[in-house]
Amino acid sequence: MRQRSLIAVTAALAAGALTLTACGSRDDKGGSGDAGSGGTTVVIGVDSPTTGDLSALGLGIRNSVDLAVQQANAKKYVKGVTFKIEAYDDQAQPSSGQQNATKLVANKDVLGVVGPLNSSVSESMQKVFDDAKLVQISPANTNPALTQGPKWNTGEKVRPYKSYFRTATTDAIQGPFAAQYLFNKAGKKKVFLIDDKKTYGAGLAATFKQEFTKLGGQVAGEAHVNPDTKDFSAVATQVKSSGADVVYYGGEYPAAGPLSKQIKKAGAAIPLVGGDGIYSGDFIKLSGKEGVGDLATSVGAPVETLPSAKEFVENYKKAGFKEAYEAYGGYSYDSAWAIIEAVKAVVDANNGKLPQDARAKVLEATGKVSFDGVTGKVSFDEFGDATNKQLTVYKYEGDAWKAVESGTFAG
Repeated sequence: MRQRSLIAVTAALAAGALTLTACGSRDDKGGSGDAGSGGTTVVIGVDSPTTGDLSALGLGIRNSVDLAVQQANAKKYVKGVTFKIEAYDDQAQPSSGQQNATKLVANKDVLGVVGPLNSSVSESMQKVFDDAKLVQISPANTNPALTQGPKWNTGEKVRPYKSYFRTATTDAIQGPFAAQYLFNKAGKKKVFLIDDKKTYGAGLAATFKQEFTKLGGQVAGEAHVNPDTKDFSAVATQVKSSGADVVYYGGEYPAAGPLSKQIKKAGAAIPLVGGDGIYSGDFIKLSGKEGVGDLATSVGAPVETLPSAKEFVENYKKAGFKEAYEAYGGYSYDSAWAIIEAVKAVVDANNGKLPQDARAKVLEATGKVSFDGVTGKVSFDEFGDATNKQLTVYKYEGDAWKAVESGTFAG
């Protein structure tokens, strides 16, 4: 997907579509299901936007967790345990995410949750999960404050919730990484900054600006947009008259695609650059030919270039999901597998059974997991952040995103 057209990959995976059923593990008596063989059922919750503008990313998350569960069951990875998923649609709305978190906590068979996509949604869920000692691992949240507290940028880092982890790296690295690439490699010296005023977008734009100006770059102008309007003619005119040689957008692809198109049509023949929120095949659809030459950063290395990801890609195709795994597929699979590894550690340490305080034990075990995953080595630091800090720059060329630079932030 990462070096080929996301659209093409979606088409390639369309054959033999599988209908995914989000199921809990309660039996008719309200207790644990017997897993079909006298064993124990463990539920992994999933929260992501599976409808609405961001559904392409959300469905990739859900499907990839489902694949991890299928693989764990097929391998009988945890003796006596069958895994199931319970998936909820948050529509990229914090209020929906909080409601979903409450539902997942209420199901005593849920021992871990993967998601959500949006940092703003995660802000509404973290305390709910933490109060219940229910581990949450996001494959996509990049706002640094979620793990390091609101004063992280001053050097005062305090982990707000011990139940929260993520397999994606943060905007404390992603924004500066993009700034270094644009200034040092692409030769861009004058940027017009735009963000959507949301937790993810505004935070990403701020970390980019800090590094870009530190390097000697100039800010030609700044603007905030309402991503729901899709009419960006006013800001497009500002960009054209600013003399900027690049636009950096903090936000997601539903607005970034039309924004790019309108900037070019206004006469500013300069690239729009964004973070992982615009790295999607849907950005290519929405920006059209005007978007050719635009850039995006995303977490990790291109999945198809990693030997560790070969099996994931093959198994995803075999499973017949009708949607592509998109930018966070590998990270979602690894997030689910981290929970599976934690469950295994707890069961193995308790004579092959889950203890009464299974959630607390799984939470404790999650912080200690270390394994070779789809995206590389999977483990967490003292804040719950991924120890894998790699990022990649992608360029829209032809009809696809093409990887042009991979590495880590040299800060």
